[in-house]
This record gives sequence, C-alpha cells and structure tokens, in this order.
Amino acid sequence: MAGFCKSKSVGFSYYLLRHWIFNISSKTIKRRNIVSAAIGNTLEWYDFAVYGTMAPIIGKLFFPDDDPFTSLLAAFGVFAIGYIARPLGGVLLGHMADKIGRKPALILSVSMMGIGSTAIGFLPTHAEIGATAAILLILLRILQGLSVGGEYPGSIVFLAEHSSDNNRAFNTSWPMFGSVVGFLLGSALCSLFSNILGTAEFQAWGWRIPFLFGALIAICAILFRRHMTEPSYFSDATPLNTFPFIAALRDHWRAIVQIVCLSLVNAVGFYLLWVYAISYLTEQMHVSTTDALDINTLSLIIMLPVITFSAILSDRIGRKPLLYFVAVGSLVFSWPLWWMMHHQSFAFILMGQVGFALLFGAGYSGLSAVMVEILPTGVRCSASGIGYNLCLGIFGGTTPLVATYLLERTSDDFSPVYYLMATAVISLIATFFIAETARKPLPG
Repeated sequence: MAGFCKSKSVGFSYYLLRHWIFNISSKTIKRRNIVSAAIGNTLEWYDFAVYGTMAPIIGKLFFPDDDPFTSLLAAFGVFAIGYIARPLGGVLLGHMADKIGRKPALILSVSMMGIGSTAIGFLPTHAEIGATAAILLILLRILQGLSVGGEYPGSIVFLAEHSSDNNRAFNTSWPMFGSVVGFLLGSALCSLFSNILGTAEFQAWGWRIPFLFGALIAICAILFRRHMTEPSYFSDATPLNTFPFIAALRDHWRAIVQIVCLSLVNAVGFYLLWVYAISYLTEQMHVSTTDALDINTLSLIIMLPVITFSAILSDRIGRKPLLYFVAVGSLVFSWPLWWMMHHQSFAFILMGQVGFALLFGAGYSGLSAVMVEILPTGVRCSASGIGYNLCLGIFGGTTPLVATYLLERTSDDFSPVYYLMATAVISLIATFFIAETARKPLPG
C-alpha cells in the first residue's frame, strides 16, 4: 500500500512539474515556440563549447604526443571535422524540414546531439583502447556535426515564420541567445568542476561530467519540442516537385553565397574568441585555466543583453546598419582589442574580450533575420542551412585549427586577428550589396 501511494505521489508530482513547465512557457503559442527553439540551440552549442574548452585535455587523452602543440592541433582537427559535417547535416535536416515539417527535423536534431554528447562522456581514452578511441571520437563528432547542421537554420526559420513583419529580428534572435547560454553554461560548468575537483582530478576523469550533463538538456529540449506547432507558412506552401536542396542550389545560389559572406566575420570571430582563445590564453599567455574560463564566462554574460537589445534595434532601424557595425567594428577594433588580451592583468584581458562580445552580439541579431528574409518558403531551411553551414564548416569550425597553425608558422601573436580582419572585409562587401529586408513580408 505504501508503495502504491508513493507511486501515485511520484506520478502526481511529475504531472504537476510537467504542467508547470509547459503552462509557464506556453501562456501563448509564440512564447512556447520561442522557448522550444532556444533550448535546442542551448544543447547544440553547450556541447560544442564543452569540447572547445576541453580541447587541451582531449588532445592529451585521445591524441597523446610528446609535443603538446601536436596533441592540441589534433584535438582542434576533430573539432573541425564536426563542422565539416555540418553542410551535409544542413542538406539532410533542411530537406526533412522543407518536405515533412519544421518540427520533426528540430526534434531529430536535438536527439542526435544528445546521443553524441552522452557517448563522448563514456568514451574510453587512448590509454585504454588505443587508436580506436580517436576513431570513435571522430565518428561521434561527425554525428554531432550532422545534428547541428540543421539546428540553427531550422530554428530561426521556424521562429521567423511565426513572427510578424515588425518583430522578426527579435524573435529570430532567441536561438542565438540560447546558443550563447549554451556556451555560457558549458564554460561555467567546466570552470566549476575544474575548481571543485582540482586540475589533476579534472583532467583525469572530471572532464566527462559536462558531456554527460548534455543528456539532461537533450531530454528537456525534446519535451519542449513535442509541443511545437508548425508555422502556417509551411502548411500553406505549395510542395516543390524536386528536392529542396537541388532547387536551392539551382535557383537561389546567389542568396546562399550572400549568407556565406555575411556570416563570415561572425563565424570566425566567435570561434576565435570563445573557443580558441581559451587554449591561447593558457598555452601562450600562461593565464591559469580557471582565469581563462572565468573571462570566457563573464564576456558571454555581457553578450546576452547585447543580442536582445540589438535585435529590437534591428526591427526599428533595419538589418544593414547592424551588419555594417560588426564588419567595420571588427576591421577597426580587432587589433587593439587583441592587444588588450595580451596584457597580464585579468581586467585588461576581460575588457578586450568584452569588446569583442559587444561586436558579435550585435552582429547576430541582424544576420539571423536576413538569412530567412531573402529566401522563399519551399527552400528556406535547405538554402539557409547550406549557406550558413558552409560558412561554419569551412571557416568557423576550422578557426581554432587555422589560428593554431598561423601562430606556429609565423610566430606572430597577432596573426589570428589578421585572419579575422580579412573576413571582416568580405562581410563588409557582402553587406553593401544586399537589399534591406526589415519590415517586409517573407517571400512566398
């Protein structure tokens, strides 16, 4: 009898918790959809942040070598492999979203990422199973790359199609907000467990805990996304008589190229400053791991309100002014901000990274809306997924690898930032040639 009562109590508690979660987040369908889209991106980027943060540890455990540079390069190489898989993920999940629906594609995306994150948390190291460990790690990173390839483009399309013409940038800014929360959470948890366990224990086994925590985020994301509603844009659209990605490449290749170029400075900048910079500060500047993670965390916290404010501003003044701001700002201020990060003072390093946070937080708000507003409904997920993921796969995800290589080859501490400035020029030119899309109806 006691067991029965306990079972009923647990069941009733679960009902109340479930009702509370979805009642609070679904006072309106719009709010529920925003939460559903944002939490999926939180998972996707949480995991990528954890891997980037753990790169020095993973390099030693899965790619042992007498030269620490070689191990780190191998770890960032696997990081890049996950991004190289993104365009294929964008094609596959974009096709699913354009053919079957936005909702099933977004549920599948978070499920794949959750499986990959959990598996990495249990993965044996090179010391236990030899080279097989590295092979399994690569395969899991490919799975996660396929997953994330459809996540961000799919979620911003989903939210844009649920938005009015006057608040589209605000609504589509939430996936990036969720992404930064994921990066913030990943960085914060790594810092927390590093402080609690100490360096030796954290490097021995504690690094697994943040990966396993990703399983909890995945479960929450799936529960939320079960309650999403399909946008009327998709339901009312005339089905294509060919594969969406074929139609996207054939009829909308110019828009795809524009997305690649517009995304370039944001992609390279984000992974230079919030993935590569951690290993740079610890390995080159001899900043403690704890301080490097704290700087990462604080700058991400500051970025969050910048994203929201800039999205509101974009709905008022347009997309192009903010895209100009990030491109010109990166070209002019990257060198002095990087110089500040070479100071031995914690405060100076933090101010340098906060300066970058202001730039890139503003840039994403306009970019997210533009990616959707220049494409028609039938190929919207496929084309935006191809363009955005080509940029992230070829340039964004490879940034830590390229920066590590440039620094080793040139012995110039500023060589990574010169790479960022070059991408700013390309994004600036692309911004000049696009039309303003704010407050206009989405193409049919």
